[in-house]
Amino acid sequence: MYICIDVETAGPNPADYALLSIGAALVSDPMTSFYVELQPDKPNQTEEAAAIHQLDLAQLAINGEPPRQALQRLVDWVEAHTDGGEPVFVAFNAPFDWMFVNDYLHRYLGHNPFGHRALDIKAVFFGLRGVAWSETAFLHVSSHYGRSTVLNHNAEQDARQGAELFADILKDIEEARNG
Repeated sequence: MYICIDVETAGPNPADYALLSIGAALVSDPMTSFYVELQPDKPNQTEEAAAIHQLDLAQLAINGEPPRQALQRLVDWVEAHTDGGEPVFVAFNAPFDWMFVNDYLHRYLGHNPFGHRALDIKAVFFGLRGVAWSETAFLHVSSHYGRSTVLNHNAEQDARQGAELFADILKDIEEARNG
């Protein structure tokens, strides 16, 4: 079961910066999705991250969910949609998103239901199409499939877009296998 994940964070690494929101969407049905905003567990934030996610850390401290509760809700959602199977973490730039999700899941819940099963959409496209790495940016990949080239950095909406892209890539792989 492929599940596309997107996160918004306060900076480039989970040791120093908070995970602020998580979005998830089933690749088989991108409208089946999950979203949660977390209370920041660290005060640091980079200007670059703030400009991208446009979330208010003070508001998240009040209205966000405590990390343990938010992560348990994510795990419950994943388990409810995998029917006992092993979920595969899929993301556009999976090393970044997986790094935060894995760290937070282990720190707050003691386990990660995805294990080390993570696929990077950029890397799969790179291998499938044989393009230069510079041509694996979201703009290039989404343009290739005639999809929106704009990410608005809402984790749920971005996860849905990633799920749609990965579904397109899986169709290409299946056609190549059968063709």
